[in-house]
Amino acid sequence: MTVQFAIRKLRTALALLIAASVVSVATPSSAQHFPTASSAQTVPIPKPAPKARRVQMSASDPQKAQMTTGTTPVAPPNPVIPDPRRNLPTNIFATFDANQKAQATKVSSYLSSLQTLVGNFVQVGPDGSKTKGDFYIQKPGKVRFEYDAPSPIAIIADGSSLAVRDRKLATQDIYPLSQTPLRFLLSDRIDLLKDTNVVSVTSDEVYTSVTIEEKQALIGTSRLMLMIGTKDGQLKQWTVTDPQGYDTTVAVYNLDSSKKVDPGMFKIDFTNYATPPG
Repeated sequence: MTVQFAIRKLRTALALLIAASVVSVATPSSAQHFPTASSAQTVPIPKPAPKARRVQMSASDPQKAQMTTGTTPVAPPNPVIPDPRRNLPTNIFATFDANQKAQATKVSSYLSSLQTLVGNFVQVGPDGSKTKGDFYIQKPGKVRFEYDAPSPIAIIADGSSLAVRDRKLATQDIYPLSQTPLRFLLSDRIDLLKDTNVVSVTSDEVYTSVTIEEKQALIGTSRLMLMIGTKDGQLKQWTVTDPQGYDTTVAVYNLDSSKKVDPGMFKIDFTNYATPPG
């Protein structure tokens, strides 16, 4: 197998996964831990994905991932890997108590209040691999993820389409933004309990977590877990579980919600980047 073919195979697998979840590229890292509110508990690494699927996202250390102004950078957080043994009910909406509904409403209000968000991210794949980069959000519907070298991948959403771009091969795959969980983060305004299928709401002194389940006929069932800092009310991480059960976690830090973003960053180039056949 040539290097070019291997890269093309990875890019294709990456593009296919983003149709069901949020995509990312990873590099090796050590085993992770699942912290609770008072202590850290070692848990098994999420089951490894096939070699062509180097995709996953992770959570952040609450002590390091505090909201910043963008001029006071902090150290990258240590992503929190969700416990792979966790079991979620198919739907527990009817059992949500007043506190859970209030927490979900608070998260909805926070997400709706954001118009722009710029920062750094750390991503952890199902095999424990890790990668970093920068992200830029402009609502509604626009986002750009730039992965640090040597990854050639960039992910761009222009409000209606999402492109997974490979700069090295000058190719990209295009998907409707409406088919990815990213749309929940990029909606201008959102009420999680009304606009999504919320299956879990939990809160402790560290995180408030809301899990959304989505069923698609051709793709299967996927989940998006949003984790918000309980004390500062800021986005800390999200985890996407694809229909095969693989988790991808992205932790965010050095957040700046006041920085102006160049609209040109969200333009998808359909001329200089080919869409590969098949």
